[in-house]
Amino acid sequence: MTIQLAAAITLLCAWLALVWRTLRKVRAARARGAGDKTDIAVIYASQTGTAKDMAQRSAEALGPRRATLLAMDRIGPGQLLDYKAALFIVSTYGEGDPPDMAQAFHAGTLDAASAARLESLDVALLALGDSSYRHYCGFGRSLGQWLERQGANFLFAPVLVDRGAPEALLAWQRHMDKHFQARVDTAEHYADWRLLRRRHMNPGSAGGACHELALEPAGPGPASWSAGDIAEVRIPGDGRRREYSIASTPGEGALHLLVRQHTDAGGRPGAGSHWLTRELRTGGTLRLRIRENALFHVPAQPCPAIFIGNGTGIAGLRSLLQARMEQGHYENWLVFGERQQAHDFHYGDLLRDWHARRRIQRLDLAFSRDQAQKHYVHHLLRNAAAELRAWIARGAIVYVCGSKDTMARDVDHAIRDILGAEGYAALLERGGYKRDVY
Repeated sequence: MTIQLAAAITLLCAWLALVWRTLRKVRAARARGAGDKTDIAVIYASQTGTAKDMAQRSAEALGPRRATLLAMDRIGPGQLLDYKAALFIVSTYGEGDPPDMAQAFHAGTLDAASAARLESLDVALLALGDSSYRHYCGFGRSLGQWLERQGANFLFAPVLVDRGAPEALLAWQRHMDKHFQARVDTAEHYADWRLLRRRHMNPGSAGGACHELALEPAGPGPASWSAGDIAEVRIPGDGRRREYSIASTPGEGALHLLVRQHTDAGGRPGAGSHWLTRELRTGGTLRLRIRENALFHVPAQPCPAIFIGNGTGIAGLRSLLQARMEQGHYENWLVFGERQQAHDFHYGDLLRDWHARRRIQRLDLAFSRDQAQKHYVHHLLRNAAAELRAWIARGAIVYVCGSKDTMARDVDHAIRDILGAEGYAALLERGGYKRDVY
């Protein structure tokens, strides 16, 4: 055998060995891909984090080998057939509307003829809502009806949850245990917090008194939250929970809430606001849990941000702005409205200071009772339409916090008109429109 032939045989053997190893790697990768593909999609549509929280708990109970957690804005109706089962956990926004993150999915389901039939798909539905609204669980119900029309196989009747009702969540737990042998944690885990101080924020106001509460954990260990998260408080004797936007960041050393005293039509004080602003003494404790509201967090990247709110909605916006200060991101625009500047400009000194030091680039204010003709937040936006379009064109994220049925509704109409249908849809699609309204 010549040296050349021996060398050629050696090279051939090396090449064959390389091909064999490559084929083994390809087969192994394909096998891993098939194994990594889960059978169950846990799909959530959330506005303030409640539906996402329950979806995360359900996915964790099923385990990562069985379930994939998906936001509804990351999946289309045609992708459902990639799974054997789909669990939908969705909230309803306003009077029967889908949450912002579900707008595109909802639009895709309207044309049922173009969507794939779902006879091979097992489904379950957990719909979160509030029966005080006329269209209780409206989005969840419409989603369930669409799934039925597409032929999906419901493993059990849709579970409707009225304002976090524990018995409804326990029904979901039992169904999940029966059909998937998965024990979902539906309990609400509260901890003791202590009232450090309380101050009256709007003396002389024509509206309800607003008080800022500063709280700290009463137990061991530091508490953690992110700007935009929600504090749920259990009211003694009432048994119900109250939700408040957190007005501070952990770096400020205390958890701040801004609570307005409420009275009913007969003049009776609201149980929750009265207890928090009048009856709870300094040094006293309350039961509270922090609910992550990741859809309302500030981005890590330095993009422009527009903050719009009214009344006690300034609490959530204040925490977001504080987080932006801590990040060193100063391209901020605040649009805020209340009754009278002299009495109702909550955190006014701080906001003016931030504006003076260019931590807030633009500060637009509407105090409705400071002039004969009422002037509101949505009027400010319409007057600044060109600037709003310019900021959004540069990638600005819009945050709205405050009254759902007045301010937030009028602001939404203004933004739709200013951006047009295509611009509004594009803002939603890139996740640039975030609302925490009540």
